[in-house]
Parts: sequence; C-alpha cells; structure tokens
Amino acid sequence: MSAVKLVWATPEADKHLAYIARVSNPSNQDNPNMEGLFKYMMREGHVSPFEMCHACVEINTTRDIGRQILRHRSFSFQEFSQRYADVTQLGEFAIRECRMQDKANRQNSIESDNLAMQYWWEGAQKRVLDDAKFMYEAALDKGIAKEQARALLPEGMTMSRMYMVGSYRSWIHYLNSRLHMSTQKEHRQIAQDVLVLLREAAPMTMNVFFPKELA
Repeated sequence: MSAVKLVWATPEADKHLAYIARVSNPSNQDNPNMEGLFKYMMREGHVSPFEMCHACVEINTTRDIGRQILRHRSFSFQEFSQRYADVTQLGEFAIRECRMQDKANRQNSIESDNLAMQYWWEGAQKRVLDDAKFMYEAALDKGIAKEQARALLPEGMTMSRMYMVGSYRSWIHYLNSRLHMSTQKEHRQIAQDVLVLLREAAPMTMNVFFPKELA
C-alpha cells in the first residue's frame, strides 16, 4: 500500500554533523571518532547540531495516513494536488487490511484471522470504491472541477504522493514517535522504511539513535 524512497540527502552527513558539533573545539573538529561523540550528544540531549544536515524522502501512501504525517510540522512538504490532477495518475486505489478494534486500547487494532470478516471487509471496501471511482470519473467527464470531484473519493483508499524534507534532528524525533507500537500499523511501516533509507545516508547517526539490535 505504501512505498518510500530517498530523493536526496546531505552527502557525508555523519562527517559533517560531527565536524559542526565540534565547532567550539576547532583543533579537534577532524576527530574521526564520530560514534563516541554522537552517543554523548544523544545521552545529554545535545541535538541542535543535527539540524545542520537534511534528507528528502518521497512517500506514497493513502491520504488518511498522509494527514498523520503532515502533523509533523518541523518538516517541509509538497503533496500531489487533487485540485489540479486526476488521482488515477498515481495508480490503483488501496484495499485496507482487516483489523479489529482493541477493546483494551483505543489507539490499537488487532489483526483478524476470521476469514468471513476479512471477506466482508474487502467486499465493503470494493463496493464503496467502485461507486466512488465511477462517480468521480463521471464528474470529471461532465466537466466538474477536480477540486470538487475529489469530494467523492474515500481518503482511506485514495493514494497520494508527498515529499518530506527535514533536518536529521526532525527525522530523529519523527522516528522516535512513529516507530512506537502506539502508531497506526500503516504509518509505523512507513517509519520503518524511512529508517532503512536513513541508515544508508547517515549510518553512524541512525545506529546511535536506533541501534540495529533493537530494530
């Protein structure tokens, strides 16, 4: 349902972050011991130097999950606009997994192994989606403005694409929040995929804040 990819990142981010973090100790700025420095910064909460390098990620997901992502306001975003473009350009609509409400925790859902419930839930979505797609396309054919026709589309099954740009400080905060089990499963998967990408762009930084043995 969702996919992410790294668009760009500050080259040699770990090296630059360590160099900038040692600004008050010029004679030691080229010290190759980055891991020890980053561990100290994490432990002491000295995270402002991580604002000096950035990464941009492309995220393809449904619009309801996109609304959760947009709440992280320390980032800059550009999103596919349904006002100007036909949403079918982004490919197929999404059919969502069948999960039941956790009665002990309203922020949690539980995967269902009830085949009858799974078939019903899939059928319910397809019924809504068939009607929505038919009427959306009919509205466009009749000349209804795209910004109005989009009102017919279910956010939870309609795909969107956004670009999310932020400093490593923002990415660290985002991952700390969205890798947590209290995050909706679909959004948590995006965070896990983002972490994989950022491990390639800034491996030392990411491994200090998100050790692989804890992933």
